[in-house]
Amino acid sequence: MHKRTLQFLCSTSILAAVSIPQAALADHSWGGYHWGRTSNPFTLKVGNNVSNVWQSSFNSMIGDWTKSTVVDLQAVAGSVTNARKCSPTLGRVEVCNYSYGRNGWLGIAQVWASGNHITQSVVKMNDTYYATASYNKPEWRNMVMCQEVGHALGLDHQDEAFDNANLGTCMDYTSNPLGPPNNEHPNTHDYDMLKSIYSHLDAAGTVFSTPPSEAAGNAPEEWGKLKRTTNGGRTQVFERDLGGGHRVTTFVTWAEGHGNRR
Repeated sequence: MHKRTLQFLCSTSILAAVSIPQAALADHSWGGYHWGRTSNPFTLKVGNNVSNVWQSSFNSMIGDWTKSTVVDLQAVAGSVTNARKCSPTLGRVEVCNYSYGRNGWLGIAQVWASGNHITQSVVKMNDTYYATASYNKPEWRNMVMCQEVGHALGLDHQDEAFDNANLGTCMDYTSNPLGPPNNEHPNTHDYDMLKSIYSHLDAAGTVFSTPPSEAAGNAPEEWGKLKRTTNGGRTQVFERDLGGGHRVTTFVTWAEGHGNRR
């Protein structure tokens, strides 16, 4: 069974509008990737490795996604000893924050999969940007953390345009999370999409095999081939072949001045 590592780099810190809006995605599952489970709702443990300033957003995220009828997120003590690396734990999600540098992104969701079954995930929040006046706000923390964990559950973005009206979901890009409507939490379409993704049951639980440990870095030259680009280079997808049936996919939305046009 092929194993894949998928990584979402979400620079939702967009300051300028783009000229061509995109319609909301009717189906925003990413390829049917999901956690294996034998019944619904299933419990997914989420490791809390975040500092005090992130606790409110972490708690909000746990409550938001647990409103789904198919998954219950259970907050547990984090197992990460080095927040900069934020190493994964098999069978669960680890959430970390750290000053990862001015690399163009606010948050990363990194998702390992065996076939189309997710086996582990890490979510990283970049304090380099959240220490600035522009992003040191609850609405930015809430939206980005909610979105990254949404990726770890198997969701893609509902919308990738930045100048159209908010959809009222954290899976929608915006330069104004407060809206109205605000984009700090999931909406009904997110919950319906999760219900669709998890409509079938699996023969075993969330851990199917030991995933590859190698993951993509934070620079474009580490991400492999450009597979998709939208919004004039502001939203892109890269794929890197790790050999032996392993690959890493990196989903990127660039902040102002960070767009990649190749």
